[in-house]
Amino acid sequence: MTVKSYFLPRSLPEALRLLQLHGPELLVMAGGTVAMPLINEGISLPEAVMGLRLAGLDRLDRTDGTLRIGATATLTQMLDQDAVPMLREAARNTASWSIRNMGTVGGNLFTPPPGGDVAVALLALDASVTLAGARGERVLPLGDFFTGFMTNELAADELLVEIQVPIRSEPTAYMKFGRKHANTPAVVTVAVRIEWHEDRVADARIALGAVGPYPIRARQAERLLVGTGLDADAIAAAAVAATQGCEPFTDGIATDWYRRKMVSLFVGRALEQLAPGAGAEGR
Repeated sequence: MTVKSYFLPRSLPEALRLLQLHGPELLVMAGGTVAMPLINEGISLPEAVMGLRLAGLDRLDRTDGTLRIGATATLTQMLDQDAVPMLREAARNTASWSIRNMGTVGGNLFTPPPGGDVAVALLALDASVTLAGARGERVLPLGDFFTGFMTNELAADELLVEIQVPIRSEPTAYMKFGRKHANTPAVVTVAVRIEWHEDRVADARIALGAVGPYPIRARQAERLLVGTGLDADAIAAAAVAATQGCEPFTDGIATDWYRRKMVSLFVGRALEQLAPGAGAEGR
């Protein structure tokens, strides 16, 4: 192990000062479920590490119709919140209880596919993120945060400090398909939110995980649903469109061909859960 210095700031200002002092060579981690395996295997060789566990970023607050999640709030904490049920379901489907106890919501945004199950739900929920640095804070839609595989809009002198999720009543569906029933990497993860106006779809969000370099929106599929009654034909068309907008890859879990087939299947199943007569909550 190459680590010579470990810092444990007790506040956000202290963390930002340390980041300014040590620059991009400082490895920042929260739960360590992503960073520590890389260090232990010699893939990452930092000399200085900063842990954010005690920096006061683990709060969960409901204010003005928004669920505010501190970046170091654990996935286990999400199991107890009831404001946004899909987030609770996503956390329940992420890894094992021991990882959920350490893994953080903010850290999940940095987890490469086929991980990042909670990030997929956040994308479907129109979440935004707050980034803090020496120049102040800025807020970005989560969809604008991701830029590529293991890359994002976070500047070298910034930290992710909070995720904001609108609290809404629209029906949602979350499905994760893996090789096992629990504690399994995803072949595909699907998160869907539908807004209704009378008996027609007014707006839709379909987010996909493990089928691209980061969590992605199936935008063409979303557009096809607007104005429909979410009938069988609309669902079938959206499921096909979702496969055309993703970038599946081959790894030890599944081939790109298989992932693409499962996108169609599980987008269809998630939409069927929300169709009229399916008993979807919030309809």
